Amino acid sequence: MIPGGGQPNMQQLLKQAQKMQQDLAAAQEQLAHTLVEGSAGGGLVKATVTGAGELQGLVIDPKAVDPEDTETLADLVLAAVRDANASAQQLQEQKLGPLAQGLGGGSGIPGLPF
Repeated sequence: MIPGGGQPNMQQLLKQAQKMQQDLAAAQEQLAHTLVEGSAGGGLVKATVTGAGELQGLVIDPKAVDPEDTETLADLVLAAVRDANASAQQLQEQKLGPLAQGLGGGSGIPGLPF
């Protein structure tokens, strides 16, 4: 029920929705330019991704390179990228989570992973 029995102010609701949409777009833009790092093997392999999860860089310490064991190196690379993506996911939830809740919950917004 709406207090006073009146109809919701559609103009006000539209303004709120537009502001939330602008805030969401600004947060997504900020995520696209924020870098987070993940690592594996005690720092032998480091991956850098944007807050949106796009891989930007990969650093492999020469000590991690064994021509006889490329499988371990591949595992370290995967682990570092996954670690960086987990950090990006946390950052997304921090930045976008409150905005998604303000728009009626997380799962109803296309493109948001939560």
